Amino acid sequence: MTRYPEDSAGNERHGNGWLSPVPEGHPAAALLCAEAVRTHCAAVTEHVASGSSELFTWHPDRVHAIADYVASTIRQRYPDLQVPYHSRWRHFESGAGDQRTDRWQVLCERAALSGPEHREERARIGIDLVIPSVLLDAGAGPEWRYRDPASDLVLTRSEGLGAASFDLFARGGFSAAPGDPLRADAERLQRIDADSIAHAFQVAQHNPLVGLEGRAGLLRRLGEVMDATPALFGRPARLGNLYDYLKAHAVGGQLEAGFLLRTLLVGLGPVWPGRIVVEGVSLGDCWRHPAAPGGLVPFHKLTQWLTYSLLEPLEDAGLTVTGLDALTGLPEYRNGGLLYDFELMVPRDPGFAAEPHAVDEPVIVEWRALTVSGLDLVADCVRQALGLEEAQFPLARVLEGGTWAAGRRIAAKRRPGGAPPFAITSDGTVF
Repeated sequence: MTRYPEDSAGNERHGNGWLSPVPEGHPAAALLCAEAVRTHCAAVTEHVASGSSELFTWHPDRVHAIADYVASTIRQRYPDLQVPYHSRWRHFESGAGDQRTDRWQVLCERAALSGPEHREERARIGIDLVIPSVLLDAGAGPEWRYRDPASDLVLTRSEGLGAASFDLFARGGFSAAPGDPLRADAERLQRIDADSIAHAFQVAQHNPLVGLEGRAGLLRRLGEVMDATPALFGRPARLGNLYDYLKAHAVGGQLEAGFLLRTLLVGLGPVWPGRIVVEGVSLGDCWRHPAAPGGLVPFHKLTQWLTYSLLEPLEDAGLTVTGLDALTGLPEYRNGGLLYDFELMVPRDPGFAAEPHAVDEPVIVEWRALTVSGLDLVADCVRQALGLEEAQFPLARVLEGGTWAAGRRIAAKRRPGGAPPFAITSDGTVF
């Protein structure tokens, strides 16, 4: 039976509106996993492929051309095919050429945390850093910039958001403990406001950041959920204590990716704004589409992105995460933009890209579902092109090498500034 964690007295926390049990058979339980993402997206894809959709047509003959483009992108970026995981950690390495810096390595060296004897505390600090950073990673908008104080480089989009959130963390912006800046405490997160984010992210009238209030709200809710979930985050609640929970549930030093994702979906589910609620349980990044089972399509994009982003601190501490391809591709504007630009899916409305769209519009839900299915097809062909097996080159590496980079590459060729092929109105909590 899948349940929310208990409090220190052994009682499930469900009366406060944040957490509620999700017993076996509860209609929400089946949607809180990667398998549901894949199967519900497959149903929508079958609907489109059959010609029944009024929104898109489906062109699987384009998969090989996309895979060739992705494979060539991987060979350009990683000639030895040693591709890291697609995760937030890549954005902590941002910069250009000789100025490219691994901020995390520098931070660990300065804090004297680099040795193997510190690996568990290093994992806790890595979790403290990466969870808020992922929550702050929704699309920044085309006008926002971040000037890196260390290098004076001007960074945009995900790299800029990564550097800004990293710098905020390193300054103790998430810590409630004087003299101990490298931590993320519930007490401090609950006090984060839009002004705090605006200052740290260099927001100004000439430098607007999309979804400022939404980002601050996510961090405040994160702090509240942490306080309500001592089984995961301890008392006083700290994000890094999640490492100890995961270590305790590892078998022979191994964790299944599905278990990791389920833990995050159940434990952090109440962080996300309440959109669709089923019998008291918020479904998070889940949307309506008539062709999906039950009329619902879960994506869990940011939670899966977070799952990918926890792999490195957990592995650094000696835990191995298995079954990575149980996770899905991330349906956002780089991966989905790549497939759209290569016309794997083609909108029936010729004016589709002329106006911005809301996240909950059926056409956006359908595009995201097609993206999840399309990424699986492309990944298989990419592995064939590179002569690699799935175990050697899991989806987490295909995405990084990969489809996300290829999406950015084709966007730069087709549109000034590398803008996405169409605009989605964001509140800072989905993309």
